[in-house]
Amino acid sequence: MEGVLPITRVRIIGPSMEPTLRNGEWWLVRRTTKVGSGDVVLVRHPQRRDLLMVKRLDHPVVGGWWVVGDNPESSEDSREFGPVPGAAIVGRLWRRFGRDPR
Repeated sequence: MEGVLPITRVRIIGPSMEPTLRNGEWWLVRRTTKVGSGDVVLVRHPQRRDLLMVKRLDHPVVGGWWVVGDNPESSEDSREFGPVPGAAIVGRLWRRFGRDPR
């Protein structure tokens, strides 16, 4: 991660993490590979590498993590695409810092 800022930001889009995270919120993400079950993380979609998702780490599996949304009826997660590799984890959500005024 040399040359990469240790903190980035992400805007929550959609209902997949409700009620924990709400559509339109902005969160700071601490880039790290030190994560554990229950952490909410920014992760690359395993089949669409250009797509970043916010999901909860459910449990480790061989070669990666099982990720889920907190709102299963509105979430595309490991139930559909399987586990995500550990290298796909960008970082852990750290702190909310704003919300769209809409």
